[in-house]
Amino acid sequence: MSTRDAQATFSELLQRHAGIVFKVANTYARGSDDRADLAQEVAAQLWRAWPTYDPARSVTTWMYRIALNVAISYVRSNSVRLRHDAVPLDEQLHDIADVNAADPETEQQLRLLQHFIATQAPLDRALLLLYLDERHQGEIAEILGISESNVSTKIGRLKQRIRHEL
Repeated sequence: MSTRDAQATFSELLQRHAGIVFKVANTYARGSDDRADLAQEVAAQLWRAWPTYDPARSVTTWMYRIALNVAISYVRSNSVRLRHDAVPLDEQLHDIADVNAADPETEQQLRLLQHFIATQAPLDRALLLLYLDERHQGEIAEILGISESNVSTKIGRLKQRIRHEL
């Protein structure tokens, strides 16, 4: 495949699955500039990894794995600054669920869930993001590099904490 063909194929793939990049960036970065920087870094890392992508594997799994690794590295490198930033609850972090904006109770629950997610450790944020994106446990395990039973246990514990805290 020529460089031009590879670029065109990658560009189309990135446009088709841009939601993955934006969900991860919105989950791991606070301000709009930081989210844009993180999304750009994720896209750059995806491009660097593109030549090694195995088409026999799920493209979304591949993209999530790279995006989450970049985001977790981003959080680690910015952990002191991020610890002191508040999550702006009036900005929608990502499309967790289709909600009716006219329903204040549902909106409030969504905001509480978004705040809960934002306060979690990077691995737990990744786990919640993938779970809420309705990824199956095997795919979550593959993306995060943990066992399916560990995914199941962590999801169970996170659900319990959500019920307790919300």
